[in-house]
Amino acid sequence: MTEAPQILLNHQLKKLKLPTILQEYDKQARLCAAEGRDHVQFLARLIELELIDRERRMIERRIKAAKFPATKSLDSFDFTAIPSLNKMQVLELARCEWIS
Repeated sequence: MTEAPQILLNHQLKKLKLPTILQEYDKQARLCAAEGRDHVQFLARLIELELIDRERRMIERRIKAAKFPATKSLDSFDFTAIPSLNKMQVLELARCEWIS
């Protein structure tokens, strides 16, 4: 692709807010050319990648907007922060075997 149309295409894709297509069109064009795919299959791949990326970002935004509490586990707890805390006893109590 010559320089001027590529710059124009990049500008138009940014303006249309199609970031995945902007990132992937050159790579997908090479792949489709190597595999002997036609322009319809090339466009289908690009659109599919854009939709997948949009859905992923939408889910991330919704999770962030929901402000779910962070999942915490004892694996990530820093027992060295409280030296007097008995790690083995805490882990044993966390198994809840004492309930029965």
